[in-house]
Amino acid sequence: MKDNKKEATQEEAKTWHEKHKRAMTIGDRIADSVANNMGSWRFIILQTIFVVLWMTLNIIALISHWDPYPFILLNLIFSTQAAYAAPIIMMAQNRQNERDRHQAQSDYETNLKAKVEIENLQKEIYSMDNEKLEKIIELLTEIKNSK
Repeated sequence: MKDNKKEATQEEAKTWHEKHKRAMTIGDRIADSVANNMGSWRFIILQTIFVVLWMTLNIIALISHWDPYPFILLNLIFSTQAAYAAPIIMMAQNRQNERDRHQAQSDYETNLKAKVEIENLQKEIYSMDNEKLEKIIELLTEIKNSK
């Protein structure tokens, strides 16, 4: 019984980010990975090296030019890459928007809880101040009456 309560408490203690990460499917993880890799300098540099090699080998090919100028096969490869990359990157962006909405909601809930706590503290301080003022007034009236 205690173990169930402990597990439930641990589940509730998870942050919005951990909950979101656990809810991701394999497709979500693949889309995020592809978007992260394609949006990196490493990818741009490797792709640039690939293009330069492709063009160089086709321009100075000793045996055959498998993709002579204007490099139609290379353009087809890039078109195919773009056709798949664009929707995958859009899926990753949509998921980022969803994460942002969850974070904003979590921040809003935290702010509401903080507001309630602050209001309670203000009431408590006001109550304490009133008690002190009443004691001071009581002491002053006693002093006044004793004279």
